[in-house]
Amino acid sequence: MIGTIGMVVAGLFAARATTRAAAATAEATQAAARVQAEPNQRAEDRAAFDAIKTELRQELTSTREEVRSLRSLVRAFAWYVGELTRQMRSQGIEPPAPPSRVDEYNRTGV
Repeated sequence: MIGTIGMVVAGLFAARATTRAAAATAEATQAAARVQAEPNQRAEDRAAFDAIKTELRQELTSTREEVRSLRSLVRAFAWYVGELTRQMRSQGIEPPAPPSRVDEYNRTGV
């Protein structure tokens, strides 16, 4: 009977040790997987960053081109209105005062 009890107790200790060993092995496997996945994750992060950077550069280039175009349009329009104003004055017609924003632009260039 003592032998049987000893066998049961030994079996319990072996089962507990096996469970702990399995848990330790699973944890070690997960840690190894994380370590192996890290370079891949960094490469994915870098690729995403490069894609975002490329998109932002394209948007910035497009915005700069649009701003240049609008500045050119404003200058051309200002010249045109100036010519019309000059023609009106040469005919003795006083043109209406420009809006305050136009007056500010004419004074400051901004």
